Amino acid sequence: MSGGTPVGGGLMRQRHSQGYASSGDDLEDDACSRQTPTSPAMPRARTWTEVMENVLWIASAVFIIYYGDQNSNFIYLLLHDDRIRRLPLYLGMVGVGLNFLIFFYTSMFTWGVKKFGEKWELSNPSTLPFLTLLGIVSFCLFSFALWPIWSFLTLPLLFTLFMACIVASPYVMTGTFRPQTDVLRTD
Repeated sequence: MSGGTPVGGGLMRQRHSQGYASSGDDLEDDACSRQTPTSPAMPRARTWTEVMENVLWIASAVFIIYYGDQNSNFIYLLLHDDRIRRLPLYLGMVGVGLNFLIFFYTSMFTWGVKKFGEKWELSNPSTLPFLTLLGIVSFCLFSFALWPIWSFLTLPLLFTLFMACIVASPYVMTGTFRPQTDVLRTD
């Protein structure tokens, strides 16, 4: 048996660590509950393979938009082609617009106005499944609307455009967002 400190009628076992033995802090207070100063997150340098993947996604999206159906470009097709089912196309565009607005609100607006220093997934956990469902429904609506033009190629074409938007979005950010360190906040 290990020794301990006599308490009442028996021995009580104590934990000793380097930090607490000499400082006199409470034994219940551990390192996990202490506030540690956080250093600002440094953006990690991208490897050449990541950069090449991003360039390939963007280049293939530009190819899709420029060449369209070999007769006219993608934008002209969306605006003037009679083969496109208009109602699913417009509903898909509304879904993408809502998806963008909700994402912008939860990631930028609440971070800036409410001064959250945490990720938007933690402050608004219920929006992530809704955004995912809205994105899947929009993808299905776009596929249904554009199916008469490209048939089976509609799915990889839309996926390529989606991935190009995803990899291009970090490059579109106009400024760096830093947490505000107001010492005299009253809220």
